[in-house]
Amino acid sequence: MRLLMLGGTGFVGPAVVEAALARGFEVTVLNRGNRPAPPGVTVLRGDRLAEGGLAALTDGTWDLVVDAWHAAPRAVRDAARLLAGRAGHYTYVSSRSVYVWPMPAGLDETGPVQDGSPDADATTYAQDKRGGELAAEAAFGERALFVRCGAILGPREDIGRLPWWLERIARGGRVLAPGPRDLPLQYVDVRDLAAWLLDAAARGLGGPYDLVSPSGHATMGGLLDACVVVTGSDAELCWVEPEAVLAAGVAPWNEAPVWIPPGETHDALHRSDVTRALETGLRCRPVAETVADTWDWMRHGDPPQPLPDWLRPVGIDPEKETMLLRAYGT
Repeated sequence: MRLLMLGGTGFVGPAVVEAALARGFEVTVLNRGNRPAPPGVTVLRGDRLAEGGLAALTDGTWDLVVDAWHAAPRAVRDAARLLAGRAGHYTYVSSRSVYVWPMPAGLDETGPVQDGSPDADATTYAQDKRGGELAAEAAFGERALFVRCGAILGPREDIGRLPWWLERIARGGRVLAPGPRDLPLQYVDVRDLAAWLLDAAARGLGGPYDLVSPSGHATMGGLLDACVVVTGSDAELCWVEPEAVLAAGVAPWNEAPVWIPPGETHDALHRSDVTRALETGLRCRPVAETVADTWDWMRHGDPPQPLPDWLRPVGIDPEKETMLLRAYGT
């Protein structure tokens, strides 16, 4: 297989490239050269938003194209149009954010989606991802696969959700654990995403697939317990009811990464129906493995490229955490 990875130096891209190389694929990556490319690949340079930025793709044929672009959909449009006659299949890494809010529990790929335009400049994340899907579909038709991800965890995570919990728990002491302990989570390990994506693309699957673990594959308790184990910390998890966490002004998802209290937003982010992905081969490794490998990467791997502050979870302010533990911690 000859794979063209558009980008390939962030979080999802390297996981896809590594998985492809392990399968013996010939891999080409196109990027601006701002970050080192993974070893073992052919490197092409280009800025997808610049005039002539796709010149390096004028020649060449590929069996598979993987595109994780997240901004102006016109960049997907231009690449897909250019490659439509010289590539067999186009995978666009999208997001479950394309669905119309609120997303009810049990939503699957038949749910209503946001408006989006393949010709647009950057607008909102959800509309941009939908526009990217439409751009890929316009050029490749049934040969276009939309991988609608939820939260992605694992080594090289550049948003910092799981790394924040690992760093906090490694410091030890009493740790605010937002409850309930058995709160079901839904996410995908980046390596499981890469494995399913390559299998699905090689099989020629098309259309939308939601790519997250089954709801409850892990729980908040299981995630944080695994953090305690792998860090070897003396941390004591102090579980606090969600009503108290919210009353103290702790922002779900950002100040308490991954955590969403029971309710409408939790239903949307952690209770989707992923039957379609499971029936086409999605396999999700245990949360303990994801946590252990992320901790190992944090200690020994290359750090991710810094992201803007607005893209990174803040984590619970230490003073706010202390106040909550004094009031509610047991």
